[in-house]
Amino acid sequence: MLTAYFEANKLHEKARGILYRDFPEHYTWQTQGKFWQQRKRKTLYQVGRIVSAHPAEGERYYLRVLLNHVKGATCYEDLRTVDAKILPSFREAAERRGLIEADNTLDDCLTEAELFRMPSSLRRLFATILVFCEPHDIRALWNNHIEAMSEDYRRNCKNARTVEQMVLINIREMLQSMGKDIRSFPLPEIDEQNDTKDNTPREITEEANIEVDPEDMELPKHLNDEQKAAYNEILTAIDRDEGGLFFVDGPGGTGKTFLYRALLATIRGQGKIALATATSGVAASIMPGGRTAHSRFKIPLRIDDGAICSFTKQSGTAKLLQAASLIIWDEASMTKRQAIEALDKSMRDIMDVPNLPFGGKTVVFGGDFRQVLPVVRKGTRSQIVDASLRRSELWNCMQYLLRIGNGTEETNDKGEIRLPKNICIPRTMDDSGLDKLIDSVYQMNNACLEDPNYITSRAILSTRNDCVDRINLKMIERFQGEEMVYHSFDSVEDDPHNYYPPEFLNTLTPNGLPPHMLKLKINCPIILLRNIDPANGLCNGTRLVVRGFQKNAIDAEIVLGQHYGTRVFLPRIPLCPSDDEMFPFRFKRKQFPVRLSFAMTINKAQGQTIPNVGIYLPEPQQQPRT
Repeated sequence: MLTAYFEANKLHEKARGILYRDFPEHYTWQTQGKFWQQRKRKTLYQVGRIVSAHPAEGERYYLRVLLNHVKGATCYEDLRTVDAKILPSFREAAERRGLIEADNTLDDCLTEAELFRMPSSLRRLFATILVFCEPHDIRALWNNHIEAMSEDYRRNCKNARTVEQMVLINIREMLQSMGKDIRSFPLPEIDEQNDTKDNTPREITEEANIEVDPEDMELPKHLNDEQKAAYNEILTAIDRDEGGLFFVDGPGGTGKTFLYRALLATIRGQGKIALATATSGVAASIMPGGRTAHSRFKIPLRIDDGAICSFTKQSGTAKLLQAASLIIWDEASMTKRQAIEALDKSMRDIMDVPNLPFGGKTVVFGGDFRQVLPVVRKGTRSQIVDASLRRSELWNCMQYLLRIGNGTEETNDKGEIRLPKNICIPRTMDDSGLDKLIDSVYQMNNACLEDPNYITSRAILSTRNDCVDRINLKMIERFQGEEMVYHSFDSVEDDPHNYYPPEFLNTLTPNGLPPHMLKLKINCPIILLRNIDPANGLCNGTRLVVRGFQKNAIDAEIVLGQHYGTRVFLPRIPLCPSDDEMFPFRFKRKQFPVRLSFAMTINKAQGQTIPNVGIYLPEPQQQPRT
């Protein structure tokens, strides 16, 4: 059958665009003549499957991998040909195409990143690999790349030992910002004479070093009456050191972030510590020094009633919370109440004040319950409402500071509103309606698409991940520029009998994970899916633009927030779904932790102001009321 497939590709142009496994859908196997014949009519959906092979079978397994990804081969040599070069084995061809993980992937990643000649970014990439990529031979990576990582230091210092110490100290700082200790890795020791750090916890040092923008210091002068009243009441609670819980309520665009920035600038300008957090990474990135709440407070991914945060009383996080004068948590309406209650329990403990909410600290929550509520997998309306902050006992302790936009729009008996016709694009049976929506949001010309401000000032939002993926695929096909396709390396833990073949795992795209096939182009927008280095702007939800790519590394630029313009390298990292109950097995995907962000889910975009937005709602939507 396989050689007949090769012959069909020679004879039929249409066949060259079909994978071997999908051939039965379009062609029938003629037993007598031993050839594939094109189907004259399609009645039932035909499922093709390539005979399974175990990795231990060597070349047979790698041939199967190639057949599952390569279209149009007319002979075995075609499958072994990559970039016009015939390779000696199917394994080498699969490695060169990025379909299987090579033994030296991480070393190649650092080597490719060296081409961009940015030593500081290379050191950060090295630290990222140590923390997230499970390297086997760390000392070999160090020895192979110390020269490139120290290039900037060697310009001003000729002593090799001193230069090595400078690199180690810088990497130690980066590892600390990722929550790791350099002593956990087999690297050369830091000479105590070169170690000038004091005993202040890293978390406190980072917050104390946040620079206050002079323009933000002027913001209190421009607050409106409601904002000014909230601002004064919160500052009074801080000045009296009495603590207090506040909730700033208001729809998007009513000035909540403006108020937060004014509060942060005032408190930090007094030399005090103010913590800026948000439920979503996007909302966190637009506040100075912003971090996601899960990252800052060490909130467990799986949260239930009675849970607590995963920091100890002696940790740097605990000392930071003890020293903080103000805590801001934006988009708290999206957060499950159990996460907020976990922080409350932990803060009562570290402050030794068990009878006051959050240990007597001043905490400001913000959000809009008219928008997206917490996500409860397969939850009913009542379960979603029960998961919200308004169902927490803490809600009765909070003061409402703004009451804006209470949803007085007229509805029908189903709770639906009627949208004006001039903002709607009629739904069609084909994709023409979606194409019109895309055209209305994005002008697909090179001048616009090369401007990062243009890209980040618009987005298409939808409620479902599959809709978002569909739009992003359409957009990247239209997008101009050099292209690179990255395939993930998927596996199942404890599967010695290969019950779950790779082509099945490749079809899975759990929430929060990148796709198996990630197609990128130069200057296309992407969004980060993991907290890699929140202190330096790399948190879940950070928006970036691709500036360059190699086979094992992506060069990207942060295009929003305090770290705007920072260039970073991203490697492939192992990723697992946060919901362990999604599959009957432990799924692992090694891929770059990004997705395209022409389109985003409404949850992911929550908290930021986007001037030009299109909404794609292929089916009616209802929002539970709290």
